[in-house]
Amino acid sequence: MTANRSFRFLCATVALTSFVWLAGCNRLRPHPAVQYVYVVSKDTFLRDRVAAVSNKVAEVTNGERLEVVEHGRRFLKVKTAKGAVGWLEQHAIIEQPVYEQFVQLQQQHAHDPVVATAVLRDDLYLHDKPGRHTERFYLLPEADKLQLLVRASVPKEIPPQALPLSRTRKLPSDHNVPAAPPPPVLEDWWLVRDSQGRVGWMLSRRMDVDVPDEIAGYAEGQRIVGAYVLARVYDPESSFPDKQAPEYVAVISPYKDGLPYDFDQVRVFTWNTKKHRYETAYRQRNLEGYLPVTVGTQTFDKLGSEPVFSFKVADGDSVALSPDGEEHPARTVTLTYRMEGGLIRKVLPPGTNAPAAVKSPAPSRVVHSRHHNRRHRSKK
Repeated sequence: MTANRSFRFLCATVALTSFVWLAGCNRLRPHPAVQYVYVVSKDTFLRDRVAAVSNKVAEVTNGERLEVVEHGRRFLKVKTAKGAVGWLEQHAIIEQPVYEQFVQLQQQHAHDPVVATAVLRDDLYLHDKPGRHTERFYLLPEADKLQLLVRASVPKEIPPQALPLSRTRKLPSDHNVPAAPPPPVLEDWWLVRDSQGRVGWMLSRRMDVDVPDEIAGYAEGQRIVGAYVLARVYDPESSFPDKQAPEYVAVISPYKDGLPYDFDQVRVFTWNTKKHRYETAYRQRNLEGYLPVTVGTQTFDKLGSEPVFSFKVADGDSVALSPDGEEHPARTVTLTYRMEGGLIRKVLPPGTNAPAAVKSPAPSRVVHSRHHNRRHRSKK
């Protein structure tokens, strides 16, 4: 009996030791990393099963992070932060690598200067790159306030049914040669930042640039790209709430996408305290101007502190490629002007006696040769 008891005790000890060892191995074995996805739809529901008839488990909204529980063929089983578990179609989410692209975009442009502000016309997605078929994530609501950071132009994708029929032209040798394809139609996109600091690309024609109502009627059929307050003058008979009339510098361009520059005209609007209206104190046309426009004050000998504004223009036709693949002028010149009373005078660099020449491009040749400068291209 004693031998049997000893044998049973030994077996139990071995079994217990094996169980503890296996449990320890399981604890040491690395667990698979938790996988997350993010809701790209405006709002949708989790379902209790993948079937024609199913029950709603929970509602999820754009930008919400979900933990992946199980992969299906076209569906994912996910869990919300509140613990609700259900099935969701894959087209309603983006995966972690795409989410990281938007995080990097926000970090890279966190401190970019704001060149203008705009209001969104209706709900619209932010994209990771310019283009209608690029990845999208955040859905911004109608009337959201946006900060405009960078403009880019990309070829507009035309559906096949809208393409013109191919044509041939007759040569003296009776050989039919296909006609040259028409140049691509370009559309403008803006890199924007919303009120929550989220950054992405958005189609420009779906937003309205903030333009002061008091000068909007002076655009003369052109598009005011940005308007910046230079100074304020007191007029007790004005309709402004504080009786301080703002005076603006505005940059203007034609209503056309794909231009190789941001603006081609600068105007300064000053307030006439006798007639109680705005007047154009300065206008410069035929520019190849680039945002941003900077506004501030500068101290001058014998004049004291005066309002000043600066902007850049292209210097030559050569172009360079930025790190994000966007072409821009290889050389630019910064032009600075001051407002002295109601007059606008150019600020010359130190040691300069004569005004520097302002580049005015030839109407067609120069603009056409640099027509692609603002296109956004991916790296090869």
